[in-house]
Amino acid sequence: MDKKIKIAIGGIIAVIAIVIATYTISPLFINTTIDEPLPDTRTNIGFEEFMKLSEDERATIGKDMTQEEKDNIMRVFAQENATINDEMTMPENQTSNMLAGNLIDAGDGFHMASGQVKVLQIPDGTQILRFENLGVTNGPDLYVYLAMDTTAKDFVSLGRLKGNMGNQNYPIPENIDFEKYNTVLIWCQAFSTLFGSSKLSTT
Repeated sequence: MDKKIKIAIGGIIAVIAIVIATYTISPLFINTTIDEPLPDTRTNIGFEEFMKLSEDERATIGKDMTQEEKDNIMRVFAQENATINDEMTMPENQTSNMLAGNLIDAGDGFHMASGQVKVLQIPDGTQILRFENLGVTNGPDLYVYLAMDTTAKDFVSLGRLKGNMGNQNYPIPENIDFEKYNTVLIWCQAFSTLFGSSKLSTT
């Protein structure tokens, strides 16, 4: 074989060997650094966007919100009042006043509550929880609970708070143990926050 041809073939083989070596060996010697930031978990959600969410979505996103974000939304609510005045289904003199208490503030300097709480029994045996002269700071997804204490770890829900002001009735399920569930809470489900409470005692 001609010497020049041998040299040419040798050169081609050398080039192929270099290419193969580059792709097979180089990863062992070349470092590739990737420096990705953590995902941004901040919600940065405004009042209008927050209220467009479902109640379950608000409760879920509320867990990841900063306290500042929660406070900003609650400040908007606090400027709005909704007064509901339920009439008694029976005259006052035909009801039996079983338990009563007075609402007190949450103790954080922001969530205020006042008014009387009564557990009444009407002649057909139905029990209702009644707020009289209710006044509580407004907030998102407020509910009325009968609870063991103010932590809302064990409670019976009486439903969504109808309004943050007025006189209101809430039906109580049958066979409630008031020795166990002796505390009335106004509780924000969205942010797991107490707005007001009352200890019930025999009148």
